[in-house]
Amino acid sequence: MNQHVSANPIGVEGIERRPGGRRARVTLNGVLWTLQVLFGFFFAGSGFGKVLLYDGALYAAAPRAVAWYAAVPQPLIVFIGVAEVLGGIGLVLPAMTGVRPKLTPLAGAGLTLTMILAAGFHIVRGEYDLVPATVLLGAVAGVVAVGRWRLRPVAPAAVTTSGVLRSAAVLGALALLVFAPTWYTMTNVHF
Repeated sequence: MNQHVSANPIGVEGIERRPGGRRARVTLNGVLWTLQVLFGFFFAGSGFGKVLLYDGALYAAAPRAVAWYAAVPQPLIVFIGVAEVLGGIGLVLPAMTGVRPKLTPLAGAGLTLTMILAAGFHIVRGEYDLVPATVLLGAVAGVVAVGRWRLRPVAPAAVTTSGVLRSAAVLGALALLVFAPTWYTMTNVHF
């Protein structure tokens, strides 16, 4: 397999791969979009699970599944959940539609800060096994923030019908693939 690396003023623009005569191109923009969608859905789903803890019965049962919930007041967990849901959606929708695309790097920065605080919380509690995942999540959110702020920003665009339809499709996918299964699991599975 031949690889050709072309440079731009920032660094590596992309890698051309020619397996079996086909061309595939890995670009920074493609990597950022992949991270935005995957981690946007992850954060939105994780946050939605925390938002559901507004229900007193779910909050009372939650520490059996996640030990640190017992150390955090219910309103704070719900607030963190709302921040994660909005941050996850913010990683995807503003950049995808071009409407206020600067919100995407801000969402990444906010999620990075949230994960830094979470890592510190877990260190203080001696939950060292949770720190690597938290640091990884924060690092990915930070990469998206820097990538969309400085390296590959998305240009603002006017609201279009196709943009609205794409947004509706993403929100529908979130509802079907993330929110509904999370809600079902949390309300029907006994911890």
